[in-house]
Amino acid sequence: MAEAWTENEIADLVSRVSALKASMGQVIIGQKDVIDLLVTCLLAGGHALVEGVPGLGKTLLVKSLAQATDMQFRRVQFTPDLMPSDIVGTEILEEDQVTRQRVFRFQQGPVFTQVLLADEINRAPPKTQSALLEAMQERSVTFAGQTHRLPKPFFVLATQNPIEQAGTYPLPEAQLDRFLLRIDVGYPTEEEEIAMVGATTHAGLADAEPALTLEALLRLQQLVRDIEISEFMLRYATRLVRATRPAESPVEAIRKHIGWGAGPRAGQALVLAAKARALMQGRLAVTREDIAAMLLPVLAHRVLRNFEAEADGIAIADILASLRNEVRID
Repeated sequence: MAEAWTENEIADLVSRVSALKASMGQVIIGQKDVIDLLVTCLLAGGHALVEGVPGLGKTLLVKSLAQATDMQFRRVQFTPDLMPSDIVGTEILEEDQVTRQRVFRFQQGPVFTQVLLADEINRAPPKTQSALLEAMQERSVTFAGQTHRLPKPFFVLATQNPIEQAGTYPLPEAQLDRFLLRIDVGYPTEEEEIAMVGATTHAGLADAEPALTLEALLRLQQLVRDIEISEFMLRYATRLVRATRPAESPVEAIRKHIGWGAGPRAGQALVLAAKARALMQGRLAVTREDIAAMLLPVLAHRVLRNFEAEADGIAIADILASLRNEVRID
């Protein structure tokens, strides 16, 4: 590891992750896999694209994460009339009461926070969507030639409704690639739904209790970077990403159904997510299972199906399952 970590420090940090998930679990009924992926994304220092039909608690999920980590939280409802300045901020003209001199001052927008919920991000036009690009990639905002740094950590969670496309603007591939993971929120089980309805129509749900300090979170993000990955596992992750490109893929399903494969940033995301998963399970080295488990959430939004696959209704999950099953490394 790049930094000398003591066993006690590592054990303490891992226990804090368990406490974080438990705190969120007190608010979010069910959705254990979704919580795991959200925490994985946070520890890896990436951003998440959360998809699911209305009413599944996507906004509550994000809010509970901010509460459990005691981070500053802001929500922006994306609409067709939303302007870039509504997100990043703008300059306002101020007059000094003494000298009567007028100067421009930058008024920060809601992006200057630690957890930003971009609700229904695909309802805003491309110009507004692209306003988040620099913030997500560089953790900064440039306005009128001045660069303004964003707080640390900075975590964007964007939600999309996958079934309602009227009046929406699909995110361009360049912006999709900025999201470390795509997290699909499915329907709860019958017992979970009964518990959810009962809790929300009786006393209501309490806020998530703070379980992870900012200092501990930043240490965890550093520890994730220091998790070991062997040359063998690094080659395996890279080979999986390269195999998504139809022209050079050994996987028939990829050659037949994929129009455009993932770029090198997908390999970085896959390794980081696998490292975060390993740490969450109390391991200090990445295994093949970590990489395989992160394959779908890392690649689902980075691999584009061709027209034939979309017309035939072939799911991206099935295509990536073939990739996972057929790509081997000796």
